[in-house]
Amino acid sequence: MNSMLLRPLPSAGASGGRGSPGRGRVVGSAVSFGGRGRWRRGVAAGAGAEASWMEEAGVAVLEEGVRRNPAVSDSYRPPGMPRPNATVLEAQARVCTGPEQTRPLGEEQAMRVLDTILRSGMGELKDEPVSSAQLGAFFAGMTIRANSFPEATQWSEGERRAMSLFWPRLVNVLPPEVKFIADPEGTIMGANGLTGPRYVGQSTAEMRLVSALREVLAGGHLGYEEVQGVLKDVLPVELASANSTMVNEALLAAFLIGQRMNRETDRELKGYCLAFDDELGPTPVADVKSLTHYGEPYDGNTRFFRSTLFVAAVRACYGEACLLHGVEWMPPKGGITEGQMLKFMGANTHLSTLQAKTLLEDENTGFAYLGLQEACPPLYSIIGLREHIKKRPPLATSEKVQQFVRARGRESMVAGFYHVGYEDPLLMLMRRRTVHAGLVVKGEEGALSMTTKERSAHASKGLPVNHCSGFRIPNSTDFSETDGISREGFSVIVNAQELGFESTETPRTDRSVLKNLELGLAALSGEKGPAYDRIVLNAAMVDHLLGCTGAEDIKSALDRAREAIDSGKALSRLMNYIKISHKVS
Repeated sequence: MNSMLLRPLPSAGASGGRGSPGRGRVVGSAVSFGGRGRWRRGVAAGAGAEASWMEEAGVAVLEEGVRRNPAVSDSYRPPGMPRPNATVLEAQARVCTGPEQTRPLGEEQAMRVLDTILRSGMGELKDEPVSSAQLGAFFAGMTIRANSFPEATQWSEGERRAMSLFWPRLVNVLPPEVKFIADPEGTIMGANGLTGPRYVGQSTAEMRLVSALREVLAGGHLGYEEVQGVLKDVLPVELASANSTMVNEALLAAFLIGQRMNRETDRELKGYCLAFDDELGPTPVADVKSLTHYGEPYDGNTRFFRSTLFVAAVRACYGEACLLHGVEWMPPKGGITEGQMLKFMGANTHLSTLQAKTLLEDENTGFAYLGLQEACPPLYSIIGLREHIKKRPPLATSEKVQQFVRARGRESMVAGFYHVGYEDPLLMLMRRRTVHAGLVVKGEEGALSMTTKERSAHASKGLPVNHCSGFRIPNSTDFSETDGISREGFSVIVNAQELGFESTETPRTDRSVLKNLELGLAALSGEKGPAYDRIVLNAAMVDHLLGCTGAEDIKSALDRAREAIDSGKALSRLMNYIKISHKVS
């Protein structure tokens, strides 16, 4: 793959030695560290500010933090949300995926799964019942495999034998909507599959969903308007009992996982991406010269250092405003997110889009974080359902390309990806947003963080980590005059060693929010090491690849990022954000 950077990559000086951050301790929800003098001075300065803003914000943040033990990402799972049945969830991981990725169940596992569903339907599993969403997802997976998958991933002989044994009993305990999903046209279960052809649903919204679901269960695809219509009809789910749009969760789960199994088309993805753009009224417009929308995977990191929050603080120092968005916790990974880190430090993570606009414009911050709960309540409402369908739905792609705030100046988008086949759809969605530049990154864990680690000769097949591709307006074009079409494409594999970085192992965080913050804050205090290098690399490469002003030369971009850290400006902006986020109106 040829490099298409704006200029040839010179060899920049290495960022420094291998310092390691001091160990941290938790004091309320603030973090203090030992370690080197500069780090202690930086945190000491910040600690006074923390004490002040914590007094102004009240003790509620501290009490909530202690109650939920926010040092580990798992603790941010919404309390009281029912957990899925583990036996059926394990089977869903195998059968509710793509035509090549599906792994048919053996007879023993199929028997165990169907027996669990039967006993749950008979009311015998009070402590761990199989949910409606699980039933919808599991049987949707089985139906799509039977109807449209290649022979290798259709039902195994063991699955056929298990189903022939259990279905005559299951048909007596399963609700009508699940029997419809299991055999929508009466062609799979024989004489015991007569419910499907006659099933139409209950409410008007449910009838529309059932009609679309028939096409999905047959392996087919829907149009842009059809997808949008279904989503607007059925979401948000928490309001279902109060109005006429109530739909059964089995049907919605089958729809979401079915579309992903069929490999959603560009039209379908656009439907998911744009369905709720007008949910909260006109989009606020921030008075900033440049704004980058960051689309990290919402389900977070479970293994490696997540750098984007700290990168945003760095880029804000030289006028590149950054809008982060996400949730505190999202399945299937349930890893570390920007929302968790900001909440741990005591920031207000429940801002409106207008408040985020204000923070983007504030010369003391220059970046903002929006939670999905405030930015798009309909999509936030199905977090629980997404845990019960196990695999990622189409929304896991489209939610990374949201535009909750616009800018008067230049706009760019950055999104992370992992699986082959989603690079081009993400760029298509970015173009649909009419931004001036777009970038997709295969970072570590499918997130945005590029690594300084040298690629192993035995690396896995597929696109390598640090693969980037995107589009931008040519340097000769005035972005204020662009027609939204005149953009140049590029593709590059970023080699950190060519840029002068030492090859280092990525710091492990293993779901520890505290450890991720410890690494990031130490780096922003100027402590050199792997975390520092990754923040510098990711800030500078995003600037360079998006064609940002002042980053045409990669060495200048790297030097600018280092200066933002070494001067203390980046750490100051992060501490300012924690304070100002509670005051913004």
